[in-house]
Amino acid sequence: MQGNRGRDTRPEIAVRSALHRAGLRYRVNFRPLTELRRTADIVFTKAKVAVFIDGCFWHGCPEHHRASHVNASYWKEKIATNKARDADTERRLQVAGWTVIRAWEHEAPDAVADRVIATVRIQM
Repeated sequence: MQGNRGRDTRPEIAVRSALHRAGLRYRVNFRPLTELRRTADIVFTKAKVAVFIDGCFWHGCPEHHRASHVNASYWKEKIATNKARDADTERRLQVAGWTVIRAWEHEAPDAVADRVIATVRIQM
C-alpha cells in the first residue's frame, strides 16, 4: 500500500490543471480545519470550499468498486472505515461552514472542474 499515491494522482492533476486554466488559485493537500488531521485534495480557503477526488477502490465507488477476493474481510472493513471517515469529515467541514465537493476518479476532469468553478464563484 505504500506505493499508492496519497496526492498528485492523475485525476487530481487533471482537475487542478483545468482549475488553473480557469484562473483559480488554490491550496493542494491542505487541512481545511487545522484541528482535524484530514486533508482535502484541493482547498479554496477564502471561499471555504474543500474538494476531494476519491479513488474508486479506496472509497467504495458504487459504480466501479470490486470487492477483493484476497483477504476479503480485511478489505471490506477497510473500505467501510474509509467511507465512515469520509462522511465524518464531510459533516465536520459542513458544521464549520465549509462547502464540500466530492468527485470520483472516473469522472471527467473538466466536468469536475466546472462544478468546482461554479461553487467557488458562488461562495466568493
